[in-house]
Amino acid sequence: MIWRLPPRWVRRVVLAPLLLVVALVWLPVGVVLVVLVGGVITWLLPGKLRITRILWMATFYLFWDAVVIAAAFGLWVASGFGWAIHRPRFQRAHYVLAGRMLQVLFWQVRWTLRLTIDVQDADVGTVLTGRPIIVASRHAGPGDSFILVHALLNWFDREPLIVLKDTLQWDPAIDILLNRLPTQFVTPHSARRDGAPGLSSAVGDLAELLDDRSALLIFPEGGNVTPRRRTARIEALRAKGRDDLAEQAEQMVNVMAPHAGGLLSALDAAPTAGVVFVAHTGLDRLVTTRDIWRELPMDKRIIMKGWSVDAADIPRDLAAQEEWLFASWLRTDQWIAANDPVGTSVQPR
Repeated sequence: MIWRLPPRWVRRVVLAPLLLVVALVWLPVGVVLVVLVGGVITWLLPGKLRITRILWMATFYLFWDAVVIAAAFGLWVASGFGWAIHRPRFQRAHYVLAGRMLQVLFWQVRWTLRLTIDVQDADVGTVLTGRPIIVASRHAGPGDSFILVHALLNWFDREPLIVLKDTLQWDPAIDILLNRLPTQFVTPHSARRDGAPGLSSAVGDLAELLDDRSALLIFPEGGNVTPRRRTARIEALRAKGRDDLAEQAEQMVNVMAPHAGGLLSALDAAPTAGVVFVAHTGLDRLVTTRDIWRELPMDKRIIMKGWSVDAADIPRDLAAQEEWLFASWLRTDQWIAANDPVGTSVQPR
């Protein structure tokens, strides 16, 4: 059960200051726990320093969050206490802040969890130059959205427009920073109030803001792949009479059939945008807390691959667009099968 997200004023006046207080109180306690208690417990319960690593990463992320909140508060004051916070100058300052903080975060992740990220001859050169782009990525494991935003900001110098679940606003740093940038937080259909915007309309509104320096990031699957979700997607396609798409979805064993509405809405709102499909492996086995505990330290090599499609090569007929999307997603599935070192498909081929 996920608690209902509190109103914005509660998150600003209560949750964000509370996190700063906790960070200040935790500073001496966290150092003692990580250095002394974590070491003793790990010695008694051997396991690749799992407890120490978890304590350190939790402490580091707490202070990382606190620094983001403090810096965002400074930008709010500098903007005239919020008067000019959405102007281009301050929007660029928030993107710079996000890029620097993600560099720090991934530096620590590489050091603590022994995690490396390799981009495999990404075919994105023509699309990433001088035009808006839509990045459609698979969704697998925790942190892939952080990795992709980090890549767009720090490797490709793009300002990401992001579609995320609204529950991520429980994190005060994400809440404050992304609500000042072009972001759509989407409520799951089961918890959506009457009249609240759905995924397609939210993505379409965001895509209208695309320009030559930005990139719209979406996850067409909408969540991590599970056998139950995969089967439900296939049954839903058959119920709609799309047996052709259902047959393609049945061939996908590492990804789920994508929700076409969001991407097609973005293409309709930004017809000059190119599309980059992104696949990655390395996070597939990290779904539950138990999975993460078992894999620590991760010693993971995340491999990423991108395929670009020029705007002129994207079909404009709705049915043809759906077929094109599913064919592209099937290619993603096949690449994952060829590059996954542990073979974590949701269904046997």
